[in-house]
Amino acid sequence: MGSADMTEHTVKSFEDELNHLTAEVARMGGLAEAQVSDAIDAIVRRDVPLAQSVIDRDVRLDALDAEIEKKVIRLIALRQPMAHDLRRTVAAMKISSNLERCGDLAKNIAKRALITADAEPMIALTRSIERMGRLVAARLKDVLDAYTTGDLDRAVAVWQRDQEVDEHYNSLFRELLTYMMGDPRTIGPCTHLLFAAKNLERIGDHATNIAEIVHFEITGGDLISSERPKWDALATPN
Repeated sequence: MGSADMTEHTVKSFEDELNHLTAEVARMGGLAEAQVSDAIDAIVRRDVPLAQSVIDRDVRLDALDAEIEKKVIRLIALRQPMAHDLRRTVAAMKISSNLERCGDLAKNIAKRALITADAEPMIALTRSIERMGRLVAARLKDVLDAYTTGDLDRAVAVWQRDQEVDEHYNSLFRELLTYMMGDPRTIGPCTHLLFAAKNLERIGDHATNIAEIVHFEITGGDLISSERPKWDALATPN
């Protein structure tokens, strides 16, 4: 094999490795989406087995994140990628890390679902949680689709809609406070729903993080503004 053929083979081999890495992140993204969606269903439907399933499945995301990190470190060490290839490699690791956190937050929501399943149903609040959850899940799906297709406009659109989740959270925060002030017996379950809503808001933040990573991977630059379009948030629990 001549030197030109060897170079072409090496380049193709590296491209194959990068494509495999992207596919692994996309697979992890699909699992994270399912975790978030199932966690929302669990708390809305008061579905204890589904909530337990979300908790049990979290280890898969942890394992995938660790494996992707190993592959990225190996690629950088052996291939020494530059320019777009380096951005693509690092983006895979950063997105994987954000997806792992989404899985943790979905698990936290599922844990709250286990507790609230025994409480008196609060239909109006449950519907508010569901609306916020569907919005967050849709944003996560959109940004992962933007990543797998290299769709810059779609990634930027997710970033620009960051405040929508904050608006839903602040509205739900006020709604929960009204319930708790009106009937002290609801303080316990409302507090768990509040933490579930906060976890949803954080998943939305991770979707925005991924949008920023996709933008950097494709363009090599930061988004137009370093400040995210944020809603004025009320005091919220950590």
